[in-house]
Amino acid sequence: MESINTFLDQDHSARRILKDKLVLAGIIALSLVTISPIILIISKLVVKGYRQISLDFLIKNTPDSYEAITAVANGEIIPGGIANGIVGTLLMVSVASALAIPIGVLTGIYLYENQGKFMANLTRSVSDILQGVPSIVLGLISYLWIVKHVTMGYSALAGSVSMSIMMLPMIVRSTEETLKMIPQTLKEAALALGVPYHKVLLRVMIPTGFSGLLTGILLGISRILGETAPLLLTALGSSIINLDMTKPTSAIPLLIWEFYNDPNMIDLIWSSSLLLMTMILILNIVSKQIIANRR
Repeated sequence: MESINTFLDQDHSARRILKDKLVLAGIIALSLVTISPIILIISKLVVKGYRQISLDFLIKNTPDSYEAITAVANGEIIPGGIANGIVGTLLMVSVASALAIPIGVLTGIYLYENQGKFMANLTRSVSDILQGVPSIVLGLISYLWIVKHVTMGYSALAGSVSMSIMMLPMIVRSTEETLKMIPQTLKEAALALGVPYHKVLLRVMIPTGFSGLLTGILLGISRILGETAPLLLTALGSSIINLDMTKPTSAIPLLIWEFYNDPNMIDLIWSSSLLLMTMILILNIVSKQIIANRR
């Protein structure tokens, strides 16, 4: 009888081990299926775009169609680069961040300090709705606000405004959730020592949750880096480097769209996409590392 029970226990254990291995194999297979698209995309960009990546690609403006046709006909690398797009992207992202970060952080603090109140709940709901609004709609709003009534034409400022609106919801929510994770006793201790309320926020709460705030900001920036639709309605594009916020300027996504409409610029599409993907991946990796270090 004892031997029969031992045999049944061993058989049961073997079946459990087999099930565990099958489940593990299924998880690994599904994980590979999940990450395979990004691996295929990155590998395709690297294979197609590495030839154009050089110093000239980073410091020179985009070539005209004649230069591209001549280079393609001779089997050469297309001269020029996307410096105007790189500078335009950095310019508009910087201005958008300067607009969105203070407003987003202050709004997040307001939501944290006024939980349950009508206006805070309304603001939170509007922020959540804004996060789901298509980017082309935000571009249209910036067109009506800035292009038509402020700069009286396409401009980098209009592009920055549309980007800042896109960043706001993520910064607001990340600020609120980060502050919720900070022990309430820390705030109470600072107030008990007689520290003014604004100094508690600036010198206690924000520094304590800085990594969480920075993560939300980086994720917001990585979201707007690849946006094209709102810039088509606001920044329009430029063939030269432009630092005037009231004038049209270019961006890497805009250049990719322009290259797509010119069959002689195909190589520049892949190289520009590779550079843009690299920038976004770096930001996401940095934000993930920050999150990991917080634990």
